[in-house]
Amino acid sequence: MAYTPSGRRPDSRNPDKTPAAKGDTTEKVVFINRCAKVVKGGRRFSFSALIVAGDHDGKVGCGFGKANEVSEAIRKASEAARKAMEKVSLHENTIPHETIGQYGGGRVLLRPASPGTGVIAGGGVRAVVEAAGIRDVLAKSLGSSNHANVVKATIEALRALRRRDEILKVRGIRPGDGKESNHDASS
Repeated sequence: MAYTPSGRRPDSRNPDKTPAAKGDTTEKVVFINRCAKVVKGGRRFSFSALIVAGDHDGKVGCGFGKANEVSEAIRKASEAARKAMEKVSLHENTIPHETIGQYGGGRVLLRPASPGTGVIAGGGVRAVVEAAGIRDVLAKSLGSSNHANVVKATIEALRALRRRDEILKVRGIRPGDGKESNHDASS
């Protein structure tokens, strides 16, 4: 195994360690399913693809495409993912608060993490979180392991996030006017 100049093993998920530039839309294939239909002459195969797209700056979406060839299914899914991209609230390189997202049988718990923690998540959750540009987060899939429902539950969890200033604005409180309780000063 080749080692980096610092003597550490390279990260297998991101060998060159160069994060995607903010604003560049990237796509990641989460799952490809093959379906067989039995006909007179044998089996006829079709494919479905689940793709996550994001700009690494708070915009993320997922898409699903079906076709008789893998490449066509991926193309359809990536178009759908780009169309479905929506903005999510981030706080520096993590999320503002803990949240649980649900979609169908899928339940996903997301927790903010301290800088340097990295993305502690697996499969579809990791794909969504990295595409959104979150670098430090703890995640746990609590419900179904169905890839589509886990991805959509993660997007629901991110959609439910609100930054502190957004919540104060809705409540009609200006930051620093003394009406808000200051939890940071009491600890």
